[in-house]
Amino acid sequence: MNRWTSAYLGSLAADALAMPVHWYYDRAALRRDYGVVDHFMAPRNPHPGSILWRSSYVPLNDRGDILREQAQYWGQREVHYHQFLKAGENTLNFKLASELYRWVKQNGAYDPEAWLQRYISCMLEPGWHRDTYVEEYHRAFFTRYAQGKEPLKCGISDEHIGGLATVPALLAALEGTPREALRRTVKQHVALTHAHANVLRAADTLVRVLWAVIEEDLSLHEAIRREGGDWLSGTKADSWRSQPDEKVIGERFSPACYIAEAMPAALYLAWKYHDDFAAGITANAMVGGDNCHRGAVTGSLLGAACGVPANFVVSGSADAQASA
Repeated sequence: MNRWTSAYLGSLAADALAMPVHWYYDRAALRRDYGVVDHFMAPRNPHPGSILWRSSYVPLNDRGDILREQAQYWGQREVHYHQFLKAGENTLNFKLASELYRWVKQNGAYDPEAWLQRYISCMLEPGWHRDTYVEEYHRAFFTRYAQGKEPLKCGISDEHIGGLATVPALLAALEGTPREALRRTVKQHVALTHAHANVLRAADTLVRVLWAVIEEDLSLHEAIRREGGDWLSGTKADSWRSQPDEKVIGERFSPACYIAEAMPAALYLAWKYHDDFAAGITANAMVGGDNCHRGAVTGSLLGAACGVPANFVVSGSADAQASA
């Protein structure tokens, strides 16, 4: 298996592992409900930290109906965000990543307008996904789409790390593309839904760090130090390695979804667990917060550096394995 594919599969594995404990901010509750999350598990209700009870989305018309049968659970307390997914299954953003990978491979190229049509088709197809929660950027996009806006004008300036979920998939699908062309394509792609300067900067950092590891054979430490130093100081990262992960990602960096904190937190986990894929994605799951979407960074970097053990290859990645 080539290393670009390993990076992509690593991102899927990190998401699937974290899925049952996604958005647990109470680490004691996380451990009480699931123990040590070092293997794929199914989600369970109740989710004590769920905020679906205070979330709402009402589609303007059929062009915005992306919740369908899941809408009944919004507004209820302690409903798990991913309650209908099975152990080892990917959350919505990474299901879209797998779709993007297949779509680019089938078409032999990436085209932003054509991809948006595929994205719209998937999100509006009954039963295409079984996730109860859909992120803010989906809701905003389809509100604008329902208003009659052109797809290229439906994205927002979203500053969440979820905007990086599809990046490893796109890079793997475009394997063999020159570095600068990859950087341009990824920026164009991420901006379709997350036109926020810091998210675009983080996406570019991920491209450059992965390129350094895969194409230049740098160690993760060397690659992060050279290409990600504006997000994470290697010297500081080394000084924190003896501290509990819950302290570093909890006190030094927030475990939440905002890119300014989530990106360095994800890079730190890749730095600390640079030679142990399983330990790294387990640590990412166990510190809670937006662990699924941090997995796009931590999982892909560790997958590129270490490979993905067979027991962490998710069922939805068959196409990638077959074409690797």
